[in-house]
Amino acid sequence: MSSVSTSFGDAAIMLRRNFKHTARNPVTVFQAVLFPIVMMLMFVYVFGGAFKVEGKYVDYAVPGLMVMAITYGLGPTAAAVNGDMTKGIINRFKAMDVSHGAVLAGHVVSTTVRSLIADAAIIGVGFAMGFRPHASFLQWLAAIGIMLLLAFATSWLTVAMGLGAKTAESAGLATVPLIMLPFLSSAFVPADTMGTGVRQFAEYQPFTPIIETLRGLLAGNPSSGDAIAALAWCVGLALLGYVWAVSAFRKRA
Repeated sequence: MSSVSTSFGDAAIMLRRNFKHTARNPVTVFQAVLFPIVMMLMFVYVFGGAFKVEGKYVDYAVPGLMVMAITYGLGPTAAAVNGDMTKGIINRFKAMDVSHGAVLAGHVVSTTVRSLIADAAIIGVGFAMGFRPHASFLQWLAAIGIMLLLAFATSWLTVAMGLGAKTAESAGLATVPLIMLPFLSSAFVPADTMGTGVRQFAEYQPFTPIIETLRGLLAGNPSSGDAIAALAWCVGLALLGYVWAVSAFRKRA
């Protein structure tokens, strides 16, 4: 069997292992899938009437909640990666001659798939709450591509954080900035309604152009400027996370 097919086989085994761990951990499922839905219900039905946006608030909020759903599922991944490293699981895999890349790829792919499931749940519940996008088939594909790229990029970044942390608790805390960034973006209110300092931060942080790109695609009028910035941020975060994760893995494993 070639080394490539062996690596894919190992990655499939690691992926199945991570899915089983997720299915057996109700806290992970709640944090990654159910909690973003709770947040959507709260923002749309409790706070939505207080925010002035163009059109229905649920149409405005769903793209931001899709990004938030991706970030909320990252904490358990960082803790799981750190647990594998600090509890000697990685050393067991090395003794079993499991591909090093398969261990990291298993975490990245399982986190990406879980994030897309959470986004599908947000969109489905959004439809039930009155969300009515005007995207064409190609615009839906582009929106799915942006979600996939963001989930992939933040997954690599989270794996790197898990590898770099000393404990599982600190690994989970390391993802807090990623969880908080959607609240300091245009996810829930337009950036131009914010105070000067916060508005400038919101306009130049990575999640705002990603959210605006999703919002534009789903509304049927995407902005090329936001799309270019969103792609650049996603690719940059993915490269940063990949290089950081591989470097940390080589040092510690």
